[in-house]
Amino acid sequence: MKKGIFITATGTDVGKTYISANLIKELKKEGVDISYFKAALSGAEGEDLIPGDAKFVKDLNNLSATFDEMVCYIFKDAVSPHLAARKENVEIDLDFIKKRFFEELKKYDALLMEGAGGIVCPIYFEKDKKIMLEDVIKTLGLSTIVVADAGLGTINHTVLTLNYLKDVGIEVKGVILNNYDDSWMDKDNLKCIEELSGKKVLAICEHNGDLQKRYDFKWTDILDEVKETK
Repeated sequence: MKKGIFITATGTDVGKTYISANLIKELKKEGVDISYFKAALSGAEGEDLIPGDAKFVKDLNNLSATFDEMVCYIFKDAVSPHLAARKENVEIDLDFIKKRFFEELKKYDALLMEGAGGIVCPIYFEKDKKIMLEDVIKTLGLSTIVVADAGLGTINHTVLTLNYLKDVGIEVKGVILNNYDDSWMDKDNLKCIEELSGKKVLAICEHNGDLQKRYDFKWTDILDEVKETK
């Protein structure tokens, strides 16, 4: 059975791509043939529209997939995908994302899929058709890991994100705190997140550092069996 996981975050610029790349690195160490996938990426670089997130993950892990295989929709402007799609007059299609995801999954043991921004992110948002990030996650049958910054404000952002995911019926495997510096504040933030949400902080990551597991588990434990439904 093929496997997958979805990486979301408490917001933009908390290190979701960095954590995604390093999760793939750790899963490869455990023998998983895994690649990276993203529904929509905005803020592509240069005239060739290089998707920076995908490039970072690809370069760190020497992935063989092309950018077109890794990302469904690539936009130039660094704004929410729904706004970038509107500006470029592109209609985003959920069935197309699903089709592309399972086409890629056939090539590997597993796919790690990264979201855009935080969990409340419109992918396509027009009067007659609306697609939210949660719709993508549910359509693909994935569980999530939430990436959060370890610093000031993270208790509010992380607990609200976890509560939202619970309310919309999406399973959360746990939290990873990025930019963790082992300060008394970061330690307390971690403790409060676990106590208030009932979810484990699976790992911490210092700025530009390696993932440090906080519990005795294998990274393969975060992956769910995924099968395509009609």
